[in-house]
Amino acid sequence: MANLFAQTEALAFGKTADECRKEGVPEKLVPFKTFEGNKPTNTLLCDQLTPETLGALVALYEHKVFTQGVIWNVYSFDQWGVQLGKVLAKGVLADLTAKKFKGGHDSSTNQLIARYRAVLGR
Repeated sequence: MANLFAQTEALAFGKTADECRKEGVPEKLVPFKTFEGNKPTNTLLCDQLTPETLGALVALYEHKVFTQGVIWNVYSFDQWGVQLGKVLAKGVLADLTAKKFKGGHDSSTNQLIARYRAVLGR
């Protein structure tokens, strides 16, 4: 929890070049150890993860995505993209359940399928 809380503090306030120098950071490392800060974050704490809490988190996330889409003029809930995913999922499902994996997807999807199959002992 200390790392979680400290990360939000780091994102909020960062570290200036002068602060690095005062800490004795070698000058050649100062550009790498400075961080602008002023990066907004949300840290949500829940007493326990319940169906209600999970639903609230999902609703909050979806609202955030919708709002960003409106601001950026992007249709965040593109149903045509969802439909494409459903079509592609049929092929992925076939590879997840096949006796032998043929690997006919892109390299990223192939690796995901292979790792998942390995966990299942396939």
